[in-house]
Amino acid sequence: MVAAQPDAMATALSTAKRDVRLLATAQAFLGSIAPIAISTGGLAGYQLLAADKSLATAPVTGFNIGTALGAVLIALISSYLGLRGRFIFGTVLSMAGGVLAAIALLRADFWLFALGLLFLGLSAGFVQKIRFAAADLSPSFYKPKAISWILGGGIVSAVVGPQVVILAKDLLEPVTFAGSFLAIIPIALIGAIIMTLVHFKPHVDHADGQVIAPARPLSEIVANQRFITGMICGISSYALMSFLMTGAPLAMVVGCGYSSDIATLGIQWHVMAMFAPSFVTGQLISRFGVEKIVAAGIVILMGCAAMAAAGIAVWNFWGALVLLGVGWNFGFIGSTAIVSASYKPNEADKVQGFHDIILFTIVALSSFGAGKMFNAYGWFAMNLVVWPVAIVCLILLFALMRKNPVKVG
Repeated sequence: MVAAQPDAMATALSTAKRDVRLLATAQAFLGSIAPIAISTGGLAGYQLLAADKSLATAPVTGFNIGTALGAVLIALISSYLGLRGRFIFGTVLSMAGGVLAAIALLRADFWLFALGLLFLGLSAGFVQKIRFAAADLSPSFYKPKAISWILGGGIVSAVVGPQVVILAKDLLEPVTFAGSFLAIIPIALIGAIIMTLVHFKPHVDHADGQVIAPARPLSEIVANQRFITGMICGISSYALMSFLMTGAPLAMVVGCGYSSDIATLGIQWHVMAMFAPSFVTGQLISRFGVEKIVAAGIVILMGCAAMAAAGIAVWNFWGALVLLGVGWNFGFIGSTAIVSASYKPNEADKVQGFHDIILFTIVALSSFGAGKMFNAYGWFAMNLVVWPVAIVCLILLFALMRKNPVKVG
Protein backbone atom coordinates (compact mmCIF):
# COMPACT_ATOMS: atom_id res chain seq x y z
CA MET A 1 0.00 0.00 0.00
CA VAL A 2 2.90 2.34 0.66
CA ALA A 3 4.17 1.98 -2.90
CA ALA A 4 0.70 2.42 -4.40
CA GLN A 5 0.70 6.21 -4.17
CA PRO A 6 4.14 6.70 -5.84
CA ASP A 7 3.09 4.25 -8.56
CA ALA A 8 -0.14 6.16 -9.10
CA MET A 9 1.78 9.44 -9.28
CA ALA A 10 4.21 7.97 -11.80
CA THR A 11 1.33 6.71 -13.94
CA ALA A 12 -0.43 10.08 -13.75
CA LEU A 13 2.76 11.88 -14.77
CA SER A 14 3.37 9.47 -17.67
CA THR A 15 -0.18 9.97 -18.92
CA ALA A 16 0.12 13.73 -18.54
CA LYS A 17 3.37 13.80 -20.53
CA ARG A 18 1.80 11.77 -23.35
CA ASP A 19 -1.24 14.03 -23.55
CA VAL A 20 0.87 17.17 -23.33
CA ARG A 21 2.99 15.94 -26.27
CA LEU A 22 -0.17 15.37 -28.32
CA LEU A 23 -1.55 18.78 -27.36
CA ALA A 24 1.79 20.39 -28.25
CA THR A 25 1.63 18.75 -31.68
CA ALA A 26 -1.92 20.00 -32.19
CA GLN A 27 -0.79 23.45 -31.06
CA ALA A 28 2.01 23.32 -33.61
CA PHE A 29 -0.40 22.94 -36.51
CA LEU A 30 -3.41 24.89 -35.28
CA GLY A 31 -1.14 27.66 -33.98
CA SER A 32 0.16 28.25 -37.51
CA ILE A 33 -3.21 29.73 -38.48
CA ALA A 34 -2.59 32.87 -36.42
CA PRO A 35 0.66 33.82 -38.26
CA ILE A 36 -1.16 33.32 -41.57
CA ALA A 37 -3.92 35.71 -40.50
CA ILE A 38 -1.74 38.29 -38.80
CA SER A 39 1.10 38.46 -41.34
CA THR A 40 -1.34 38.96 -44.24
CA GLY A 41 -4.35 40.61 -42.56
CA GLY A 42 -2.99 44.15 -42.49
CA LEU A 43 -1.37 43.95 -45.92
CA ALA A 44 -4.44 42.43 -47.59
CA GLY A 45 -6.65 44.96 -45.82
CA TYR A 46 -4.44 47.79 -47.07
CA GLN A 47 -4.73 46.48 -50.64
CA LEU A 48 -8.51 46.12 -50.43
CA LEU A 49 -9.12 49.64 -49.12
CA ALA A 50 -9.48 52.42 -51.66
CA ALA A 51 -9.61 55.11 -48.97
CA ASP A 52 -8.97 55.57 -45.25
CA LYS A 53 -5.95 53.30 -45.08
CA SER A 54 -5.97 53.67 -41.29
CA LEU A 55 -8.58 50.87 -41.27
CA ALA A 56 -6.10 48.45 -42.84
CA THR A 57 -5.60 46.52 -39.59
CA ALA A 58 -9.38 46.16 -38.97
CA PRO A 59 -9.29 42.52 -40.24
CA VAL A 60 -6.56 41.74 -37.70
CA THR A 61 -8.73 43.44 -35.10
CA GLY A 62 -11.55 41.16 -36.23
CA PHE A 63 -9.23 38.23 -35.63
CA ASN A 64 -8.47 39.39 -32.10
CA ILE A 65 -12.13 40.16 -31.35
CA GLY A 66 -12.92 36.65 -32.53
CA THR A 67 -10.29 35.29 -30.15
CA ALA A 68 -11.97 37.09 -27.24
CA LEU A 69 -15.40 35.81 -28.29
CA GLY A 70 -13.91 32.35 -28.71
CA ALA A 71 -13.05 32.34 -25.01
CA VAL A 72 -16.75 32.86 -24.28
CA LEU A 73 -17.95 30.38 -26.87
CA ILE A 74 -15.69 27.58 -25.67
CA ALA A 75 -17.06 27.96 -22.15
CA LEU A 76 -20.65 27.87 -23.43
CA ILE A 77 -20.28 24.73 -25.52
CA SER A 78 -18.03 22.70 -23.18
CA SER A 79 -20.96 21.17 -21.31
CA TYR A 80 -22.57 20.10 -24.60
CA LEU A 81 -19.61 18.88 -26.62
CA GLY A 82 -17.18 17.83 -23.89
CA LEU A 83 -13.49 18.69 -23.65
CA ARG A 84 -12.48 16.90 -26.84
CA GLY A 85 -15.50 18.01 -28.85
CA ARG A 86 -14.94 21.69 -28.16
CA PHE A 87 -11.45 21.59 -29.67
CA ILE A 88 -12.66 19.73 -32.75
CA PHE A 89 -15.43 22.33 -33.12
CA GLY A 90 -12.70 24.98 -33.04
CA THR A 91 -11.01 23.37 -36.05
CA VAL A 92 -14.31 23.56 -37.95
CA LEU A 93 -14.46 27.29 -37.24
CA SER A 94 -10.94 27.72 -38.63
CA MET A 95 -11.88 25.94 -41.86
CA ALA A 96 -14.94 28.18 -42.23
CA GLY A 97 -12.81 31.26 -41.62
CA GLY A 98 -10.24 30.23 -44.21
CA VAL A 99 -12.93 29.72 -46.85
CA LEU A 100 -14.62 33.05 -46.04
CA ALA A 101 -11.33 34.95 -46.18
CA ALA A 102 -10.39 33.41 -49.53
CA ILE A 103 -13.81 34.21 -51.04
CA ALA A 104 -13.58 37.77 -49.72
CA LEU A 105 -10.21 38.31 -51.37
CA LEU A 106 -11.49 36.88 -54.66
CA ARG A 107 -14.45 39.29 -54.48
CA ALA A 108 -12.34 42.22 -53.17
CA ASP A 109 -14.77 42.52 -50.23
CA PHE A 110 -12.98 44.17 -47.29
CA TRP A 111 -15.63 43.60 -44.64
CA LEU A 112 -16.24 39.98 -45.64
CA PHE A 113 -12.49 39.51 -45.29
CA ALA A 114 -12.69 40.98 -41.79
CA LEU A 115 -15.54 38.53 -41.02
CA GLY A 116 -13.41 35.64 -42.25
CA LEU A 117 -10.61 36.68 -39.91
CA LEU A 118 -13.13 36.99 -37.08
CA PHE A 119 -13.98 33.30 -37.64
CA LEU A 120 -10.28 32.48 -37.61
CA GLY A 121 -10.05 34.43 -34.37
CA LEU A 122 -12.89 32.39 -32.89
CA SER A 123 -10.91 29.24 -33.65
CA ALA A 124 -7.82 30.86 -32.14
CA GLY A 125 -9.78 31.31 -28.90
CA PHE A 126 -10.07 27.53 -28.81
CA VAL A 127 -6.36 27.13 -29.56
CA GLN A 128 -5.55 29.46 -26.66
CA LYS A 129 -7.39 27.06 -24.36
CA ILE A 130 -4.88 24.32 -25.17
CA ARG A 131 -2.32 25.76 -22.76
CA PHE A 132 -4.84 25.66 -19.91
CA ALA A 133 -5.93 22.15 -20.89
CA ALA A 134 -2.32 20.98 -20.66
CA ALA A 135 -1.97 22.57 -17.22
CA ASP A 136 -5.23 21.01 -16.03
CA LEU A 137 -4.16 17.55 -17.25
CA SER A 138 -0.88 17.77 -15.32
CA PRO A 139 0.22 17.45 -11.67
CA SER A 140 1.00 20.83 -10.08
CA PHE A 141 4.78 20.43 -10.26
CA TYR A 142 4.57 19.70 -14.00
CA LYS A 143 2.27 22.59 -14.95
CA PRO A 144 4.95 25.16 -15.94
CA LYS A 145 6.71 22.59 -18.11
CA ALA A 146 3.39 21.54 -19.64
CA ILE A 147 2.58 25.14 -20.56
CA SER A 148 6.11 25.55 -21.94
CA TRP A 149 5.78 22.46 -24.12
CA ILE A 150 2.46 23.65 -25.51
CA LEU A 151 3.92 27.00 -26.46
CA GLY A 152 7.04 25.19 -27.68
CA GLY A 153 4.85 23.59 -30.32
CA GLY A 154 4.69 27.06 -31.78
CA ILE A 155 8.17 26.56 -33.26
CA VAL A 156 6.50 24.46 -35.95
CA SER A 157 3.79 27.12 -36.23
CA ALA A 158 6.51 29.70 -36.83
CA VAL A 159 7.73 27.76 -39.85
CA VAL A 160 4.45 26.40 -41.21
CA GLY A 161 2.37 29.60 -41.05
CA PRO A 162 4.67 32.05 -42.86
CA GLN A 163 5.82 29.41 -45.36
CA VAL A 164 2.19 28.65 -46.22
CA VAL A 165 1.73 32.38 -46.91
CA ILE A 166 4.81 32.54 -49.13
CA LEU A 167 4.20 29.28 -51.02
CA ALA A 168 0.43 29.53 -51.45
CA LYS A 169 -0.17 33.28 -51.77
CA ASP A 170 -0.20 33.16 -55.61
CA LEU A 171 -2.07 29.86 -56.08
CA LEU A 172 -5.20 31.79 -57.08
CA GLU A 173 -3.44 34.64 -58.87
CA PRO A 174 -3.91 37.38 -59.75
CA VAL A 175 -5.53 37.54 -56.29
CA THR A 176 -2.75 37.58 -53.70
CA PHE A 177 -3.07 35.61 -50.43
CA ALA A 178 -6.36 33.81 -51.31
CA GLY A 179 -4.54 30.48 -51.70
CA SER A 180 -2.87 30.94 -48.31
CA PHE A 181 -6.25 31.04 -46.59
CA LEU A 182 -7.55 27.97 -48.40
CA ALA A 183 -4.46 26.10 -47.17
CA ILE A 184 -5.86 26.47 -43.63
CA ILE A 185 -8.32 23.62 -44.35
CA PRO A 186 -5.78 20.72 -44.33
CA ILE A 187 -3.93 22.29 -41.39
CA ALA A 188 -7.15 22.31 -39.34
CA LEU A 189 -7.95 18.71 -40.32
CA ILE A 190 -4.60 17.54 -38.96
CA GLY A 191 -5.28 19.34 -35.68
CA ALA A 192 -8.73 17.72 -35.40
CA ILE A 193 -7.30 14.22 -35.89
CA ILE A 194 -4.67 14.76 -33.19
CA MET A 195 -7.31 15.97 -30.72
CA THR A 196 -9.14 12.64 -31.01
CA LEU A 197 -6.12 10.90 -29.44
CA VAL A 198 -5.90 12.99 -26.24
CA HIS A 199 -7.35 11.71 -22.94
CA PHE A 200 -9.16 14.76 -21.58
CA LYS A 201 -9.39 13.99 -17.89
CA PRO A 202 -8.18 16.86 -15.65
CA HIS A 203 -5.65 15.93 -12.97
CA VAL A 204 -6.53 16.80 -9.37
CA ASP A 205 -3.78 17.14 -6.73
CA HIS A 206 -5.36 15.76 -3.59
CA ALA A 207 -5.17 12.58 -1.55
CA ASP A 208 -7.94 9.99 -1.68
CA GLY A 209 -10.79 10.90 0.61
CA GLN A 210 -9.78 14.54 0.90
CA VAL A 211 -12.71 16.91 0.76
CA ILE A 212 -12.51 19.44 -2.08
CA ALA A 213 -13.37 22.95 -0.93
CA PRO A 214 -16.31 24.59 -2.70
CA ALA A 215 -15.53 26.99 -5.49
CA ARG A 216 -15.05 30.59 -4.42
CA PRO A 217 -16.97 33.44 -6.04
CA LEU A 218 -15.26 34.85 -9.13
CA SER A 219 -15.15 38.30 -7.51
CA GLU A 220 -13.04 36.93 -4.65
CA ILE A 221 -10.56 35.20 -6.94
CA VAL A 222 -10.01 38.13 -9.33
CA ALA A 223 -9.51 40.56 -6.43
CA ASN A 224 -6.45 38.58 -5.26
CA GLN A 225 -3.08 40.30 -5.72
CA ARG A 226 -1.66 37.21 -7.42
CA PHE A 227 -4.40 37.05 -10.04
CA ILE A 228 -4.34 40.80 -10.68
CA THR A 229 -0.58 40.84 -11.20
CA GLY A 230 -0.63 37.78 -13.45
CA MET A 231 -3.50 39.09 -15.55
CA ILE A 232 -2.11 42.61 -15.99
CA CYS A 233 1.38 41.36 -16.88
CA GLY A 234 -0.04 38.73 -19.25
CA ILE A 235 -2.34 41.23 -20.94
CA SER A 236 0.45 43.79 -21.23
CA SER A 237 2.88 41.25 -22.72
CA TYR A 238 0.31 40.04 -25.24
CA ALA A 239 -1.16 43.45 -26.13
CA LEU A 240 2.26 45.05 -26.69
CA MET A 241 3.30 42.07 -28.78
CA SER A 242 0.13 42.28 -30.90
CA PHE A 243 0.43 46.06 -31.24
CA LEU A 244 3.99 45.97 -32.59
CA MET A 245 3.61 42.73 -34.57
CA THR A 246 0.55 44.11 -36.37
CA GLY A 247 2.29 47.40 -37.14
CA ALA A 248 5.63 45.94 -38.22
CA PRO A 249 4.52 44.57 -41.65
CA LEU A 250 2.91 47.92 -42.46
CA ALA A 251 6.04 49.75 -41.36
CA MET A 252 8.26 47.51 -43.49
CA VAL A 253 6.15 47.38 -46.67
CA VAL A 254 4.19 50.67 -46.65
CA GLY A 255 6.57 52.81 -44.65
CA CYS A 256 9.94 51.59 -45.92
CA GLY A 257 9.18 49.91 -49.26
CA TYR A 258 10.38 46.42 -48.38
CA SER A 259 8.70 43.46 -50.10
CA SER A 260 5.87 41.48 -48.52
CA ASP A 261 8.18 38.44 -48.42
CA ILE A 262 10.65 40.40 -46.26
CA ALA A 263 7.80 41.32 -43.93
CA THR A 264 6.50 37.73 -43.81
CA LEU A 265 9.95 36.37 -43.03
CA GLY A 266 10.23 38.94 -40.26
CA ILE A 267 7.01 37.57 -38.79
CA GLN A 268 8.42 34.05 -39.15
CA TRP A 269 11.50 34.96 -37.09
CA HIS A 270 9.21 36.68 -34.61
CA VAL A 271 6.95 33.64 -34.17
CA MET A 272 9.96 31.34 -33.81
CA ALA A 273 11.29 33.66 -31.10
CA MET A 274 7.88 33.57 -29.43
CA PHE A 275 7.97 29.81 -28.99
CA ALA A 276 11.59 28.58 -29.20
CA PRO A 277 12.47 29.59 -25.60
CA SER A 278 9.49 27.56 -24.33
CA PHE A 279 11.59 24.42 -23.92
CA VAL A 280 13.60 26.13 -21.17
CA THR A 281 11.13 28.69 -19.81
CA GLY A 282 9.59 26.16 -17.42
CA GLN A 283 13.00 25.23 -16.01
CA LEU A 284 13.93 28.90 -15.67
CA ILE A 285 10.71 29.54 -13.77
CA SER A 286 11.44 26.63 -11.42
CA ARG A 287 14.99 27.84 -10.81
CA PHE A 288 14.65 31.60 -10.54
CA GLY A 289 10.99 32.13 -9.68
CA VAL A 290 8.10 33.05 -11.91
CA GLU A 291 8.09 36.76 -11.05
CA LYS A 292 11.73 37.18 -12.10
CA ILE A 293 11.11 35.48 -15.44
CA VAL A 294 8.09 37.67 -16.15
CA ALA A 295 10.15 40.73 -15.21
CA ALA A 296 12.90 39.58 -17.58
CA GLY A 297 10.32 39.32 -20.35
CA ILE A 298 9.10 42.84 -19.69
CA VAL A 299 12.66 44.20 -19.81
CA ILE A 300 13.24 42.38 -23.11
CA LEU A 301 10.12 44.04 -24.52
CA MET A 302 11.66 47.38 -23.58
CA GLY A 303 14.79 46.31 -25.49
CA CYS A 304 12.61 45.50 -28.49
CA ALA A 305 11.18 49.02 -28.47
CA ALA A 306 14.66 50.51 -28.25
CA MET A 307 15.94 48.48 -31.22
CA ALA A 308 12.89 49.26 -33.35
CA ALA A 309 13.20 52.98 -32.64
CA ALA A 310 16.91 52.99 -33.47
CA GLY A 311 16.51 52.67 -37.26
CA ILE A 312 14.61 51.28 -40.24
CA ALA A 313 17.12 48.78 -41.64
CA VAL A 314 15.92 45.19 -42.08
CA TRP A 315 18.00 44.10 -39.09
CA ASN A 316 16.25 46.72 -36.92
CA PHE A 317 12.85 45.29 -37.80
CA TRP A 318 13.85 41.63 -37.61
CA GLY A 319 15.92 42.10 -34.46
CA ALA A 320 13.09 43.97 -32.75
CA LEU A 321 10.62 41.27 -33.79
CA VAL A 322 12.87 38.56 -32.34
CA LEU A 323 13.15 40.44 -29.04
CA LEU A 324 9.39 41.00 -29.14
CA GLY A 325 8.87 37.25 -29.40
CA VAL A 326 11.26 36.32 -26.59
CA GLY A 327 9.86 39.02 -24.31
CA TRP A 328 6.32 37.79 -24.97
CA ASN A 329 7.37 34.19 -24.22
CA PHE A 330 8.85 34.95 -20.80
CA GLY A 331 6.13 37.44 -19.94
CA PHE A 332 3.15 35.40 -21.09
CA ILE A 333 4.20 31.92 -19.95
CA GLY A 334 5.18 33.29 -16.55
CA SER A 335 1.97 35.29 -16.25
CA THR A 336 -0.09 32.24 -17.19
CA ALA A 337 1.67 30.28 -14.42
CA ILE A 338 0.88 33.08 -11.93
CA VAL A 339 -2.79 33.08 -12.96
CA SER A 340 -2.95 29.27 -12.83
CA ALA A 341 -1.68 29.39 -9.23
CA SER A 342 -4.53 31.70 -8.20
CA TYR A 343 -7.42 29.24 -8.57
CA LYS A 344 -8.42 25.65 -7.76
CA PRO A 345 -9.35 23.00 -10.37
CA ASN A 346 -13.10 23.39 -9.72
CA GLU A 347 -12.75 27.16 -10.32
CA ALA A 348 -10.82 26.84 -13.57
CA ASP A 349 -13.48 27.37 -16.24
CA LYS A 350 -14.92 30.62 -14.89
CA VAL A 351 -11.51 32.12 -14.06
CA GLN A 352 -9.95 31.16 -17.39
CA GLY A 353 -12.99 32.44 -19.29
CA PHE A 354 -12.93 35.77 -17.46
CA HIS A 355 -9.18 36.08 -17.98
CA ASP A 356 -9.24 35.34 -21.71
CA ILE A 357 -12.22 37.60 -22.41
CA ILE A 358 -10.39 40.57 -20.88
CA LEU A 359 -7.08 39.52 -22.45
CA PHE A 360 -8.24 39.26 -26.05
CA THR A 361 -10.58 42.24 -25.88
CA ILE A 362 -7.58 44.40 -25.03
CA VAL A 363 -5.43 42.61 -27.60
CA ALA A 364 -8.12 43.37 -30.22
CA LEU A 365 -8.04 47.04 -29.29
CA SER A 366 -4.24 47.03 -29.50
CA SER A 367 -4.24 45.61 -33.03
CA PHE A 368 -6.87 48.14 -34.16
CA GLY A 369 -4.89 50.93 -32.53
CA ALA A 370 -1.77 49.78 -34.39
CA GLY A 371 -3.21 50.78 -37.77
CA LYS A 372 -4.56 54.06 -36.46
CA MET A 373 -1.34 55.02 -34.71
CA PHE A 374 0.91 54.00 -37.60
CA ASN A 375 -1.17 56.02 -40.02
CA ALA A 376 -1.24 59.08 -37.73
CA TYR A 377 2.16 59.08 -36.03
CA GLY A 378 4.41 56.46 -37.61
CA TRP A 379 6.46 53.48 -36.48
CA PHE A 380 8.79 55.36 -34.12
CA ALA A 381 5.90 56.68 -32.01
CA MET A 382 4.39 53.20 -31.77
CA ASN A 383 7.44 51.93 -29.93
CA LEU A 384 7.22 54.64 -27.29
CA VAL A 385 4.00 53.04 -26.01
CA VAL A 386 5.99 50.10 -24.58
CA TRP A 387 7.78 52.02 -21.86
CA PRO A 388 4.99 53.24 -19.52
CA VAL A 389 3.17 49.89 -19.75
CA ALA A 390 6.37 47.99 -18.96
CA ILE A 391 7.14 50.16 -15.93
CA VAL A 392 3.69 49.52 -14.42
CA CYS A 393 4.20 45.76 -14.84
CA LEU A 394 7.60 45.86 -13.16
CA ILE A 395 6.15 47.72 -10.17
CA LEU A 396 3.38 45.12 -9.78
CA LEU A 397 5.85 42.24 -10.01
CA PHE A 398 8.13 43.79 -7.42
CA ALA A 399 5.18 44.21 -5.04
CA LEU A 400 4.15 40.57 -5.55
CA MET A 401 7.67 39.31 -4.86
CA ARG A 402 7.77 41.33 -1.64
CA LYS A 403 4.39 40.28 -0.23
CA ASN A 404 3.03 37.19 -1.93
CA PRO A 405 5.56 35.30 -4.08
CA VAL A 406 4.22 32.52 -6.30
CA LYS A 407 5.69 29.07 -5.61
CA VAL A 408 5.80 26.93 -8.71
CA GLY A 409 7.55 23.59 -9.25
